[in-house]
Amino acid sequence: MTTNGWLQFLLYFAVLVLLMRPLGIYMARVFEGQRTFADPILKPLEKLLYRLCGINADVEMNWREYTSAMLLFSFVSLVLTYVIERTQFHLPWNPQGFGGVPPALAWNTAASFTTNTNWQAYVPEITMSYFTQMVGLAYHNFLSAAVGIAVAIALVRGIARRQAKTLGNFWVDTTRAILYVLGPISLVLACVLVEQGVVQNLKPYVQAQTVEHASQPQTIARGPVASQEAIKMLGTNGGGFFNTNSAHPFENPTPLTNFLEILAIFLIPAALTVTLGRMTGSPGHGWAVFACMTLLFAVAVVSIYWAESRPHPLLHGVDQRTTALQAGGNQEGKEVRFGIADTALFAAATTDASCGAVNGMHDSFTPLGGMVVLANIMLGEIVFGGVGSGLYGMLIYVVLSVFIAGLMVGRTPEYLGKKIEAFDVKMAMLYVLIFPLLILVLTAVSILCPAGLSGITNLGPHGLSQILYAFTSAAGNNGSAFAGINANTNWFNISLGFTMLAGRFLMMVPMLALAGHLALKKSAPPSPGTFPVNSSLFTVLLTGVILIVGALTFFPALSLGPILEHLQMHNGVLF
Repeated sequence: MTTNGWLQFLLYFAVLVLLMRPLGIYMARVFEGQRTFADPILKPLEKLLYRLCGINADVEMNWREYTSAMLLFSFVSLVLTYVIERTQFHLPWNPQGFGGVPPALAWNTAASFTTNTNWQAYVPEITMSYFTQMVGLAYHNFLSAAVGIAVAIALVRGIARRQAKTLGNFWVDTTRAILYVLGPISLVLACVLVEQGVVQNLKPYVQAQTVEHASQPQTIARGPVASQEAIKMLGTNGGGFFNTNSAHPFENPTPLTNFLEILAIFLIPAALTVTLGRMTGSPGHGWAVFACMTLLFAVAVVSIYWAESRPHPLLHGVDQRTTALQAGGNQEGKEVRFGIADTALFAAATTDASCGAVNGMHDSFTPLGGMVVLANIMLGEIVFGGVGSGLYGMLIYVVLSVFIAGLMVGRTPEYLGKKIEAFDVKMAMLYVLIFPLLILVLTAVSILCPAGLSGITNLGPHGLSQILYAFTSAAGNNGSAFAGINANTNWFNISLGFTMLAGRFLMMVPMLALAGHLALKKSAPPSPGTFPVNSSLFTVLLTGVILIVGALTFFPALSLGPILEHLQMHNGVLF
C-alpha cells in the first residue's frame, strides 16, 4: 500500500464528483423533456426516429404497458442477436471466416448481452466475427444500458408524481437515453481511446514472425475495438473484444485509458443520484443516496487494496515488501503496468457496478480479495451499480429502510411525502428475495450434479467459490468471473442464460409495479414525525439495512468458500 495508490483513489473520486453533477442535471432535463444544449442537433433526429417508428411521443404508459413494452423489446433483440450469432458465417465483415456459434453458447451470449451482463463463455477473438461484435453485441451494449436507464427514470417518476396513472413512454425514454446520453459520450470516449492506441479497424488478423519460433507465426487479433470499448464501460456492460478484457493492451494500453475506463463505469450511475434529487425536488436525498454508495465503495476499495498488498504467508524466504523497486504483495493475475492499486480500484468499481470488465484476473486474487469482489455483487449491484439498475435497486432498499424506520418509531412509514403501504413493501421484498433465491438454489444444484462439477478447475472451497461466483455474477448481471471455471458447457450455458434473464426481468417487474403504485398516491407535507431521507442519519440507516438484509444472506456461503480458503491458506493448505 503506497502513497501513490491512495492519491490515485482520491483523484478518481474527485474527478467523479466534479463530473456527476452537471451530467445528472443534464439527464434530468433530457428525461423531463426540457430544452438542452444538444437540442439543435439531436431534436430533429429524435423526431425523425419517432416518425419512422410510428411512435407518438406525447402518449404515456401505465406501469403494465411500460413493462410490456420493455419485455417485448428485450425479447425481440435477444432473438435477433441469437440469429446473428448462428448465421455469422453467411454475414459480412467476417475476414477470419468464423463459423456459426453453437446453439447453447449462442443462447447464453444472447441472454447475456440482452440483460447487460456480458458474460462471455467463449474467447471473443476466435469466436465472433466483426459483424457479430458490432451489430449483435455492441448494439446490445447501447440498448441494454438504455433500457436500464429508462426503467430507473420510470421509478423516479413514480416517486415524484402525485396521483398519476402513467410513468412515461418507454420508447421515448429509451431513445433519449441513447441519443442524448450514451451516444455522444461514447463517441467522445472512443475517439480518446483511439488516440491513446486502442485498435479500431476492420482488417483481417495479422500473422507475425516471432524471434523464438520463426516457423510458427503468431496471430495478432485486431478489429473494431475502441467503438465497443467505450460503450462497454460507459454502459456498464463489460464484455471485451478480447478474452483478457481490459487487461489486453489493445483494449486498455495506457494509464490514462485505464483511468478513463474506470471513470466511465461510475459516471452515469453516480450522475443518476443527482437526477433523482432534481426530479423528486429533493437534492439532499440524492446526495444521501450517493453518500451511502460512496461509503460502501470506499470500504470495498480499501479492503481489496489491503488484501492484495499483503505478503503471501506460504512464500517463505521471498522478499515481498513494497519498495521503490518492487510492488510487493500478490502480483499474480495483475498487469505490471497497472499494479495493485489500479487493479484494486478497477475490481471494486467493476463489481460494485454491474460492469464485469476486468484489468486483472479475480480468480488469482487472495481469498479475502476475491471475497470482497464477490460480496460486492452479492449486495445486489446497488453500490452505484449498472446504469439505471443500480439506482432502482438502491431505491428498493430506500423503501425498505423507510419502512423499518417507521416501525421503529411507531408511525406509518413515509417516503418523500408518500405513505409506504403493504403492497409497496411486498414488491420491494419480492425484488430482494429473487436475487439470493436464484444464486443459492442454482449453486447448490450445480454442486450436486456432475455437469456442474465438471467445469471447476480447483477442488475444495475455491471450487465452490468458482461456481458461486458464476451464478452470483449471472443473477447480478455483472459478467465477471473466477475465470478458472470452464463455463462453456451445456449445463452452464443454459442455466446461466436463464439466471441472467431472471436476474434482470423478474426483478424489474415488481419494481415497476412499485413505481406504478407510488405514482397513484397523494403527497402529504412532512410532519415532525417524518423520518428525513436527506440526512446523514438516513445514510447510516440505509447502509445498515443493505448490509443486514443483503450481505448476511450470503454469509454461510461465503464462510464455506473464500473465508474457509483463507483460513486453510494460513494453515498451509492450498486449493
